[in-house]
Amino acid sequence: MTLACRTGAHDDHDVYGRLCPCRDVLDLIANKWSTLVIGALEDGPQRFGAIQRRLEGVTPKVLTATLKRLESSGLIDRTVYPAVPPHVEYSLTALGETLVAPLAALRAWAEAHLDDVEPSPAAS
Repeated sequence: MTLACRTGAHDDHDVYGRLCPCRDVLDLIANKWSTLVIGALEDGPQRFGAIQRRLEGVTPKVLTATLKRLESSGLIDRTVYPAVPPHVEYSLTALGETLVAPLAALRAWAEAHLDDVEPSPAAS
């Protein structure tokens, strides 16, 4: 049993440990909408409406919550430009940029193996 995550040491994590804070990070980045927002921002800053159009099916409430969560975690920046009405853009931070390749690979895997994965009983 690894105690690193229980003691708060950050040089030796065990993501399988019940109290490891890495699980919160996994929850954040493995979320469907987080993964898609980061993908939508790969090509540069986007306004809320553009992100919402790109992520077909996301509600404004869920998108707002996702953007706030990613911003508070330091993965995206929210920039407000002085205008009437206010012009707001979202962009990836340097830390967020480090997720582009791994999440792109995950999205590509999902698309490539869609027919190979058995549907869950709830989807039937």
